[in-house]
Amino acid sequence: MLGIAERLLTRRQGATVTLADPETLVGGGRSVVVRARVAANPFGLPRSLVIKHYPDGAALGRVDRFRREAASCQLFTAMSGASRPSAELIAHDPERRLLVLEDLGRASTLADKLFGSDPVGAEQGLINWAQALGRLHAATAGRERDFGALLRRLGERSWRDPMADDARSALAEVPALVEAHLGVRVSDAAAEDARATSRLLGGTRYRAFSPSDSCPDNNLVTPKGVRFVDFEWGCFRDVMLDAAYTRVPFPACESSFALPSGLAGAMLAAWCAEVVAVWPELDDPVLAATRMLDAQLLWVWFCTRELLPRALAEDGRTGPDRDRSPRALLALAHYWRRLGLDAAAGDRAATVELADQMVAALGPRLGEQERELPLFPAFRSR
Repeated sequence: MLGIAERLLTRRQGATVTLADPETLVGGGRSVVVRARVAANPFGLPRSLVIKHYPDGAALGRVDRFRREAASCQLFTAMSGASRPSAELIAHDPERRLLVLEDLGRASTLADKLFGSDPVGAEQGLINWAQALGRLHAATAGRERDFGALLRRLGERSWRDPMADDARSALAEVPALVEAHLGVRVSDAAAEDARATSRLLGGTRYRAFSPSDSCPDNNLVTPKGVRFVDFEWGCFRDVMLDAAYTRVPFPACESSFALPSGLAGAMLAAWCAEVVAVWPELDDPVLAATRMLDAQLLWVWFCTRELLPRALAEDGRTGPDRDRSPRALLALAHYWRRLGLDAAAGDRAATVELADQMVAALGPRLGEQERELPLFPAFRSR
């Protein structure tokens, strides 16, 4: 992999570039990522670079992860350094499926903050993440055609939010699923509440770039603010689907614990302060609350489809890492309990009724000692 990167950089720079001392950062079936020192640096390249390689298997399935990531990095690299939300793309080779990126250094991730022991640092990390997300949305609003053009140049003929099909399936399947397994009947009104949220999956006017997989591990907390990494699922979609992470903490991720009281509101305010310059109507609390509730409702149905069958078969962790993953049923009960409270404030009576039924049905399956979803570890010492 280093040899491919050296030849790519040498071709680009017009002089020999030598890389040394590779250090594996992350790896797995989807991609291999290493940091390498630039040993021979004739044209002022940075002292180190990050190299990401996608094996051919990463192109299988609905999404070509390399193409998504390459197009995303190209889009961001065209922005000014001050507004760039990620590492700069130094070079890429579509045939070899390789990216050479700016090295953002040995910064902590948001996960390090949330699973550490400093509650103040964790809280500030979440606020900074929400601000960075808002800046990302504001900076990429109206750039969807540019993103599409970049994908076409890489050979991608069509693209959309990779979770959209699963979300639509959840809207169709959850009523039968919860009735069969929990004895909960979804009323026609509650089903209609949920189906109405599908408009967020279409061409709304509040679309901007989404990392889609913005889990805590994929956010670096740097001296210049939070920087996003990993755009294998990058897409354009309604911004509320990302903003709703403040109410359903990191719902598509394996680390989804609870937040302290009031922190979700502070995060949402930080996000909103960045996007109102582009969408001033989102400063209207009624409109913002309505759209936020729609996104929250959609995520809870999505998570129910994803987690409930697995949890009923074996109520293990939502992910493989014991320290960074709550029990699936406990997380699901928390999502529905919070949805019920927010739906009551939003005058969604049918959804409130369904949420109460779901919490009541899930309750007996939870242990007496574990009824509430724990806070992220950093906040438990308060």
